Amino acid sequence: MGAGVTGLRVAADKDTGVTVVTLDRPHRLNAIDLDLRDELVACWQELRYDDSVRAVVLTGAGERAFCTGLDRDAEVPQPDSPYMADDPLLRVGPKSNDLWKPVVAAVNGMACGGAFYLLGESDFLIADPTATFFDPHTAYGMVSAYESVLMAQLVPHGEAARMALMGTAERLSAERAHAIGLVTEVTGPGGALTAATTAAEVIAGYPTQGVQGTVRALWAAKEAAVQRGFAQAPHLVALGNLPPERQTELFRSRQPGFRLR
Repeated sequence: MGAGVTGLRVAADKDTGVTVVTLDRPHRLNAIDLDLRDELVACWQELRYDDSVRAVVLTGAGERAFCTGLDRDAEVPQPDSPYMADDPLLRVGPKSNDLWKPVVAAVNGMACGGAFYLLGESDFLIADPTATFFDPHTAYGMVSAYESVLMAQLVPHGEAARMALMGTAERLSAERAHAIGLVTEVTGPGGALTAATTAAEVIAGYPTQGVQGTVRALWAAKEAAVQRGFAQAPHLVALGNLPPERQTELFRSRQPGFRLR
C-alpha cells in the first residue's frame, strides 16, 4: 500500500505488522470530504483482508489538527424524506467496516466533531500535549447525536454532556482528557505517533487470533449501547438541526476565543 489519491497516506511495515494510516489534508485541518471518506472505507476493507497487517495506527498530518470532522465545503446529497437522511461519516470508522484489528489513535492538535467517529472506533488514544477535544455542533444549531453516543462510551456522562453542550466555548486539554480516561497517555511534544507505533508493535507481536478476539470482545461490551443511540440519532438530527443557511450564518458569526480546561 502506498500514498492515497486525495487525502490519505497508508504506510505498512511488513517486519512489525503495523500499518500507519494518516489523514493527509493539513491545509483543511484534516477535515473529511467525501473522497477521503471513501478512501477511509476502502482502506479499512483492504486492511481487513491483509493478514500481514496485525495492528493499525491512525493519525493526522501536520501540527494543527488530528481531524476537524466533515469538511464544511463537502456537498452531501440528501433525499427529501427525513426518514432517509444520509450521515456521510456514519460508516467511516474501522469497526463500522468490520476491522477487528487493534487501532491506536495518535492525536495531535484539534480533534472535534466528526473526528469522534474515528476516535470512538479506535481501541485507545495517545495524545500529544497540543491535543484538544471539542464538539462544535450546538454552537452552530446542530444536534450532536452520533458523536455524543460514541463519546458517552469513552468518558463519564457529565464530561460527554459538557463537551457536547458547551460547543465552541470550551476545549478539553490533553491533560484533562487523560484525567477522565479519554486518552491513555500524554507524551512529550511531538511524541504521540512514536508512542502509538511502539504500542502497536507490541500488540502486533502477540498471537493474532487472541488479539482480534479481544478487540471484538471489548467492542461488544459497548456495541449494544451504541446501536441503541444510533437508532435515535437520525430522528433527533432531523428534528433539531437548523436549516443549512442558518448553520452557515452562525458559523460565520462565531465568537473568537475559547476556554481550555
